[in-house]
Amino acid sequence: MTFKAEYIWIDGTEPTAKLRSKTKIMTGSSAQDVAELPVWGFDGSSTSQAEGHASDRVLKPVFSCPDPIRGGADILVLCEVLDIDMTPHASNTRAALRPVAERFAGQEPVFGIEQEYTFFDGHRPLGFPEGGFPAAQGGYYCGVGADEIFGREIVEKHLDNCLEAGLGISGINAEVMPGQWEFQVGPLSPLEVSDQLWVARWLLYRTAEDFGVSATLDPKPVKGDWNGAGAHTNFSTKAMREGPDGYDAIITACESLGEGSKPMDHVKNYGAGIDERLTGLHETAPWNEYSYGVSDRGASVRIPWQVEKDRKGYIEDRRPNANVDPYVVTRLIVDTCCAALEKADQV
Repeated sequence: MTFKAEYIWIDGTEPTAKLRSKTKIMTGSSAQDVAELPVWGFDGSSTSQAEGHASDRVLKPVFSCPDPIRGGADILVLCEVLDIDMTPHASNTRAALRPVAERFAGQEPVFGIEQEYTFFDGHRPLGFPEGGFPAAQGGYYCGVGADEIFGREIVEKHLDNCLEAGLGISGINAEVMPGQWEFQVGPLSPLEVSDQLWVARWLLYRTAEDFGVSATLDPKPVKGDWNGAGAHTNFSTKAMREGPDGYDAIITACESLGEGSKPMDHVKNYGAGIDERLTGLHETAPWNEYSYGVSDRGASVRIPWQVEKDRKGYIEDRRPNANVDPYVVTRLIVDTCCAALEKADQV
């Protein structure tokens, strides 16, 4: 059997990496284990991952799923980028997450990431009138009606595509600004949620392409009195999810994120342009201040009200930008929180 495999990878563009992909025609079974899929090469000099005199780079498959765009037996193949000696390329942030996820796997960390994004029609957000601005934000959030919702047909198609691909999509909703939406991935383990978020992003861009619309993860797509776009990151461990001491573990995790240099270590890796979004306005905390609180969307980290009531559950780090690298944010949170919980358990 002949089938198409779309090899997808994250490039070396700075400060925010881009997705790339190309098609490989293969024979055999597309249902084979991802470890059996062949490595492939590409021109790293065209993706900011090599220089022209030594341009070859390697794509190593790490995750595959059905291709809902092409259908049939065709598949999507997410890859890590390697140098030709088969070691991780400098841009390969997945390789840095793997040992951290393995070290703390016994704590059963899971994530749910809320991916916000904005549709653009040319140079203006979808729903913005030519040469002007729409009504002030507020009514668009989870709205209904052609006067408040823009791009729903693209969103619904993207949702269907993600579900057909077997991704762990858990919901969608319209966001605060016209043309701004959100989808959620998880709850899943660190590597799973990161792999699937990258594939869901690729499907978002590819789906919008068929409608002649672009999607951006710009954290502040419109300057002024408009909400930015984030990737709120929900996190828990087994200890946080279980009573009767789950809430103690939650407070330990919240406190660990605010210790010493941790707030700045995290924020500087939570997406380019974070200071434009985390201003202390529009449901954000200032980028250079750390806080946590129950039901507080103006805090760096929110503890949902039902979590306080149940004395167990999860926390929401509200700082990551829409353009954050999920491999990086999950690594930082696991490394910080799980190390603190491990230490507390030994006391």
